[in-house]
Amino acid sequence: MTLTAAERAEKYSHAEPAQPLPLGSAEPTRRYDLVKEFVVAFVVVALLTVVLAVVFSSPDDKSVSLAGWATAAPNDFVATATAELSGTSGSAAYGAPYNRAGPGQKLGPLALQRWAGVTVPVDSANDFVVSPLRAIASAPDLTAALSSYDAASADQRTAWAAAYSDALSKAPDGDPAQVTAGDFGPIPVMTGHLATLARSGGLDGALLAQGGFYKTDYTKPLLFLADGTYLSGLARAQHLGGNQWGIMNETGRYPGQAWLWLYTFWYQVKPFNHSGNADALVWALMALLTLVFIGVPFIPGLRSIPKWIPIHRVIWRTHYRQTQTD
Repeated sequence: MTLTAAERAEKYSHAEPAQPLPLGSAEPTRRYDLVKEFVVAFVVVALLTVVLAVVFSSPDDKSVSLAGWATAAPNDFVATATAELSGTSGSAAYGAPYNRAGPGQKLGPLALQRWAGVTVPVDSANDFVVSPLRAIASAPDLTAALSSYDAASADQRTAWAAAYSDALSKAPDGDPAQVTAGDFGPIPVMTGHLATLARSGGLDGALLAQGGFYKTDYTKPLLFLADGTYLSGLARAQHLGGNQWGIMNETGRYPGQAWLWLYTFWYQVKPFNHSGNADALVWALMALLTLVFIGVPFIPGLRSIPKWIPIHRVIWRTHYRQTQTD
């Protein structure tokens, strides 16, 4: 039996005589304690926050710096600086958006990374090593080393750096002090002074200063750090390696990558975890998933899921119960 609006009003007015119906409305109303609701919600959320923070919190490690790297792993620092000079480091051979050395990421025949071009120019040898040294070239041996480096041809510079890199790889623990004699040109002097500059904290400031007036562009320090093995070693110790499933919520005063879990998830599964074009493939997949999400109201079948799985009727069960009663 369907009740009229007047009958529904009469029915609910007897159930709650102290609560009059709003003017012009025949729908039922009930008392609602907003303050109580707020206090209960606040207490519950606060308790959940504390419990979840204790159970799932991640370490709040200090930011990794070039000074910390050169102090904790000086041999790795020198080897990486030498790789920058030889053009064999990851950043030197990466390609766009830093340089044109590598082919970049592709999506099938589409060379997406190369199409984007060089938008953040990075000359690894000059930006990470030579330019910072020129700013402190007061020591006679460093001044002579830079002069010798400038006077040499590009091929000669590369040959010196490649020879020194090979010698470092053969030295015990990669220790520059135990490298056998060879034709390394000015490279050992330059990398030695760069390590000293880094340990003093001066290299961090020198690379940040290349980013402009505001010292918030950490692109070059991060690229230099990522070229070595020190940063990746710290990441793997926290289970943050590319083939590991760890996640860290924050680093220092900046938010971390927790909100990127869905994006980074795909790097852990096949075929993305073994593809040289993983970045492009994951980007394309996320773009496709985003389009699907946007198109949910328009995709036949997908838009009917709420009808097949009526979770909303459970959430709003009071409303639907009253509707069926009426």
